[in-house]
Amino acid sequence: MKLTLEVKTAILVILGIIFFIFGFSYLKGNNIFDSNNTYYTEFDYNSLAVSAPVTIKGNNVGKVKEIIYDFQTGKTRVAFSVDKQLQFSKNSTISLFQTGLMGGNALEIIPAEDTQMAKNGDLIKSSVKEGLVTSLSSDFSQLSTNLDGTLKTVDTLMGNLNGLVSDQSGDGLKSTLAELNATLKSYNGLANSINSLVKKNDQNVTAMVDNFNKTSVNLNQMSEKLNKVDITKTVADLEATLGSVNSMLAGVKNGEGSIGKLLNDDKLYSNLEGAALQMEQLLEDMKLNPKRYVHFSLFGKKAKRYDADGNEIKEEKKN
Repeated sequence: MKLTLEVKTAILVILGIIFFIFGFSYLKGNNIFDSNNTYYTEFDYNSLAVSAPVTIKGNNVGKVKEIIYDFQTGKTRVAFSVDKQLQFSKNSTISLFQTGLMGGNALEIIPAEDTQMAKNGDLIKSSVKEGLVTSLSSDFSQLSTNLDGTLKTVDTLMGNLNGLVSDQSGDGLKSTLAELNATLKSYNGLANSINSLVKKNDQNVTAMVDNFNKTSVNLNQMSEKLNKVDITKTVADLEATLGSVNSMLAGVKNGEGSIGKLLNDDKLYSNLEGAALQMEQLLEDMKLNPKRYVHFSLFGKKAKRYDADGNEIKEEKKN
């Protein structure tokens, strides 16, 4: 069947109207063939745009369909659609957040852990997450305040340093640096003197080191010999010797043997003391009366006799 020009024109007009409606709806974020579920939420102000993304755990699952201002409540009512396959609790939260530094906003579904699933057309509670720019602005504001105080402190410090550098008194930095320079020069001279002394006594130092090495070798050899000694046997012999000495000392203490009798016999001590006293008296008497003990005569004269008290004993004359 042949179509007339009028029919063709009518078909084109109808198709044009259909494409116009479809395109206009698509640009508004409405899909004529949309089979997604639609939910609602409310905010105190509007910072969204139609077709703004709806996400859950960072994944895009839908978009904003419509934004309407409710004159009765004074709130912004937002309709958004998500894939039917997505099931979440009606007690979940729809969070408004900033997607980047350029100021774009989106919705995020923060699911609740329960079994009361949301149904098509339900109103979900909302919240507003602090944006990145707002957070950075707050941080930069605090940073600026802290930086201002830091700069004031640095300025004060630089002023104090400047005054210290320009101070020409004995407490000034220049004077301190001059004294430090003089001290370093003195240490440099001392180091040179030490180096010169070491060079002059290089042979002595070498000989000292050699002697120390020899001593170390000898000590090492001595240590090896001591390691070879049977310490157990030596200690046993020493213990036996000490036991014998202890036994001997115990015998002496108990008066056994000649030494024990000499040390423990009080009578012997008294006799010795008496003999010593008599010897002392005898020596004293020999000093005072030497004629009693030594007699010398050229003519054969008879020696005189004396009694115990030192009196001369005269011989009786014979008739």
